[in-house]
Amino acid sequence: MPTYLYKNIDTGEIYELRQSMRDDAYTAHPDSGVPVKRVLARPSIAFKGSGFYANDSRPREKSEGGGGESKPAPKAESGGKSGSKSKGGGEG
Repeated sequence: MPTYLYKNIDTGEIYELRQSMRDDAYTAHPDSGVPVKRVLARPSIAFKGSGFYANDSRPREKSEGGGGESKPAPKAESGGKSGSKSKGGGEG
């Protein structure tokens, strides 16, 4: 069952009370009967380590040199200066 924070209306004392999520909020402390009010609290979540940032979830690009912006590799020329002539080709 979840734990909720309740504040004593008269003294300001904070209580942690367990109750079902389906139950209505307490208006009085179940043991002492003093008037209480539910207090909203921040969730206790701590993000530690890598994987919690936008750049961590993307696949890494392979780059040479290890840093900076990666430049596209130069395109290799096929066939050299001889053009489309080839020895022993199937043309005929």
